[in-house]
Amino acid sequence: MTDGKITALEVQKRNKERVNVYIDGEFAFGLNMMDAAALRKGQILTPVEVTRLQHGDAVVKAVDAAANFLSYRPRSTTEVRRNLTKKYDPEVVEAAMQRLVDLNYLDDRAFARFWVENRITFKPRSPMALSLELRQKGVPDDIIREATADVDVDEAAYQAAKKRLRRHRGGTFADFERKLGGFLQRRGFRYDTIREVLNRLQNELAETEPDFFAAEDTH
Repeated sequence: MTDGKITALEVQKRNKERVNVYIDGEFAFGLNMMDAAALRKGQILTPVEVTRLQHGDAVVKAVDAAANFLSYRPRSTTEVRRNLTKKYDPEVVEAAMQRLVDLNYLDDRAFARFWVENRITFKPRSPMALSLELRQKGVPDDIIREATADVDVDEAAYQAAKKRLRRHRGGTFADFERKLGGFLQRRGFRYDTIREVLNRLQNELAETEPDFFAAEDTH
């Protein structure tokens, strides 16, 4: 590959944020508007410069893709890297990741706090289950311990059980214990916590809704 002269710079019709670069009368590559602004018609580009421009453009694309990925919900650093690795070369991914860090788009501590708070609010789980989820997302152990340190295990189990309570109205207490106990166990809660929560709910229901459970069949 030899040096070439830029013969045209044209804004793309379908994407006004990108520019088509023509070298020696032929389309050479597309470029983001910011990098294209530094070029001019008649400029000579060496093969090394072309490669550098293409690499820089790929990094911009990767950063934009990551920003879109992050727009749906916060993500861990590992989640973003895994997503970019599906589409871009390793050197592009690493450059994009560094730029995302510099832009404060990536923060595993903030992500871990978000994840724990969201789970506790909508799908309460034990600290053990939360830790497993965060570990699967590549969050470092020290950040996981920090994020889960203040989780009230008993309250989380109680709230998780309350969200399922109405499903068991009209059933026997034995079925309630078995099914709700199994549910809490799958959420990562220990037996003693589960037993305490079930007893608490039973006492509350005895006071507020004494007919919540069906009578046990003694025959």
